[in-house]
Amino acid sequence: MTYGASPSSDISEIANAKLYVTFGHNPAVTRGSGHGKSWQMTCTREAEGGRKPKMIVIDPIYSDTAVAHADEWIPIRPGTDAALVEAIAHELIVHDRVDHAFLAQYCVGYDEGTLPASAPKGSDYKSHILGRGPDGIEKTPEWASRITGVPVETIVRLAEEIGTTKPVFFSQGWGPQRQANGEQTSRAIAMLPILTGNVGLPGTSTGQQEGNTAVPAVYLPVGTNPVKATIPCFLWTDAIVRGREMDDVHDGLRGVKTLGHDIKMIVNSGGNTLINQHSDSNRTDEILRDTSKCEFIVVCDNMMTPSARYADILLPDTLGPEADDVTASGGSNGDSAAILPLHKAVEPQWEQRPTWEICRGIARHLGKEEAFTEGKTQLEWIEWCYNETRRKIPSLPDFATFWKTGPAHIHDLPNAGIALEAFRKDPKANPLKTPSGRIEIYSERLANIAKNWVLPKGDVISPIPMFVRTWEMPGDALQKKYPLQCYGYHGHGRIHSTFHNLPALREQFPDEVLINVLDADARGIRSGDRVRVFNDRGAVELVAKVTPRIIPGVVSIPQGAWYRPVMKDGRRVDVGGNINTLTSLRPSPLAKGNPQHTNLVEVVKA
Repeated sequence: MTYGASPSSDISEIANAKLYVTFGHNPAVTRGSGHGKSWQMTCTREAEGGRKPKMIVIDPIYSDTAVAHADEWIPIRPGTDAALVEAIAHELIVHDRVDHAFLAQYCVGYDEGTLPASAPKGSDYKSHILGRGPDGIEKTPEWASRITGVPVETIVRLAEEIGTTKPVFFSQGWGPQRQANGEQTSRAIAMLPILTGNVGLPGTSTGQQEGNTAVPAVYLPVGTNPVKATIPCFLWTDAIVRGREMDDVHDGLRGVKTLGHDIKMIVNSGGNTLINQHSDSNRTDEILRDTSKCEFIVVCDNMMTPSARYADILLPDTLGPEADDVTASGGSNGDSAAILPLHKAVEPQWEQRPTWEICRGIARHLGKEEAFTEGKTQLEWIEWCYNETRRKIPSLPDFATFWKTGPAHIHDLPNAGIALEAFRKDPKANPLKTPSGRIEIYSERLANIAKNWVLPKGDVISPIPMFVRTWEMPGDALQKKYPLQCYGYHGHGRIHSTFHNLPALREQFPDEVLINVLDADARGIRSGDRVRVFNDRGAVELVAKVTPRIIPGVVSIPQGAWYRPVMKDGRRVDVGGNINTLTSLRPSPLAKGNPQHTNLVEVVKA
């Protein structure tokens, strides 16, 4: 909504910055560990002449990225980043450190003079920050400190450093938006480069996650889907239970006004979202077990995952060494781009078949085999995909050479460059994909959505980025019963839930709940104790890791552990340690996305 898309500068631009500030971002773990973007970050922070930009990490956890790269860690309570941003904005405004020329030329809604005609008086961003908006609250460092836990003097110093340094590269991970009202958090963080004019210039970005060196790989054509109705992906369990009631203004449907029916069949291929990677595992389990609701579930996978156990028909897919394929390195690989052939080393065992063969067989029984294959074998389609990719990357060898000699490394791909560079140079010739063509601090589209959508009590959609108090965060009455905030993080021993079933990785990287020394001492918990983490939605058991690397009042559990419920003490307990046993099915207001980092819990010795 702010930029009309999600533009980001390449990670290499950090080397051209004097200051790098990032929120909730841990690329040392989530972006390739020791290679790819993680390695690029190491390199870009060691620029020519030995100069490196100062790096500040804002995160509830002293992450591996903060340990390895950061000059400063600023701990913050989960879900309160937007409040910190507003206090920084307050300091920038009152000390006249905003880029007035940039805001006037490139932006909509910073002050009264740049508001669209439809906007009410006092609805601009500056008025909101200075307490002249509808809520009447001045967003001072003192106000933000009570919410975020960040000391007033730290906020003031951070704002001064941001306001007096050029250029500054701002970024965020994907965790901050996985909150109740996380859309507001993501838009709020983007305000820092906007306010300071750190957009479209060397050493700057947009406040989004840094960009990738993208391989323009071509995969199988998917055709045109005649069904135009789409639901937010997080609401698939809602569509099973109350699909016929779902509509555009309550549930964010697209393509139709109402859905008109419940989901009765699910085909799940190569994913563990049916139970493991979706919220509120116990409630999701109840929904999937009720055969009067979703009547037929097909799962195609090569492992008996928790999701696969719900299948009426389980189609065994091949493992990597059992089928030919082609793939491209992902965004996490940074500038180490390549196209890779995957050669079949052994024949598929028993009834396993490649996904393509499974789909071809289904198409045959539906009388559509020729339409599906278009007369090609799987290997011929692999060659077609490669050759189409080669049209975009002429430096690639011919297919026969590629298939014989192995990975084709690509050294001539352009990187993501400087985000919005062309827009900064000439905003009229290079408008953004927003209705105004400019950066929309105030969004008329969001104002209209807020006016027309029906939201649950407490949810807010605002035309300007703002901090919103949500359910299950500090100050919620539920905190008397469940005093600790709980959110997930990416551990070293899995990619989401993949590889959880490998004993060697579980031994090397055990699933542990991180808990601060003060919180652990108050509960008689020591490192290595088996503990129970619980709320009204469920309970999990896993080992405690007592550490000062997480702030008091917060615990964190690595996401992706396999859900394994058993009955203990008269209640269902997930001894697999899956954090989604504790998370909520209540979606975020705008995207209707997952709020899986917004939870209140208690922890006791098991």
